[in-house]
Amino acid sequence: MPSILVVEDERAIAMALADDLKLEGYEVEVVRDGESALGRAREKSFDLILLDVMLPRKDGFDVCRQLRRTGLRPPIIMLTAKTHTAEKVLGLEMGADDYVTKPFDPIELRARIKAVLRRSAGELPEVCCFGEVEVDFGRCEAHRAGKPLDITTTEFKLLTAFILHRGKVISRDRLLDEVWGRDVYLTDRVVDNHIANLRKKIEPDPAHPRFLVSVRGSGYRFDG
Repeated sequence: MPSILVVEDERAIAMALADDLKLEGYEVEVVRDGESALGRAREKSFDLILLDVMLPRKDGFDVCRQLRRTGLRPPIIMLTAKTHTAEKVLGLEMGADDYVTKPFDPIELRARIKAVLRRSAGELPEVCCFGEVEVDFGRCEAHRAGKPLDITTTEFKLLTAFILHRGKVISRDRLLDEVWGRDVYLTDRVVDNHIANLRKKIEPDPAHPRFLVSVRGSGYRFDG
């Protein structure tokens, strides 16, 4: 039974979420402020955290950032009434896995939860090596020739998506969905720029990529 920590300060919303998720078969715990969320996430290994942005004592962005900085990697879906793309991107850059804007459709939220849980349980090895690069998924770290790579959260998510779909062509639209989320409206150029930066860190010759290969008219393929 997957366990979900609901972090929501509005009692009615928190109770409705808890009741709905319990009916779906999840084990649910509710806390109503950021400090309590950090405490429970450190005490117990939850399968997923539903994290509201506007919280007392510590906001959702800060909670997400602190969890990732301490190496805790439970999947996080952020909940917020804010609709600005920049704020969604901020949450994702801090390590959130998806973003749902209030008011949300419970059916859509359940689908998002299932999708994130499927990705987190994907066929990922504990460690993946290619060329001089070693990716440690347990620690969310990457090294090249034994030296730590200065890799951003978004770049790590991109690399994870490629390794999950090793040898398969992935379109830019699919990468946007998997890495940034469906409600974040960005251009294909954003994907291209992040991949260019990632190539500089993992490719022996970024101008002639060996691992992250462009497939004209289709997207990219990981050949590691």
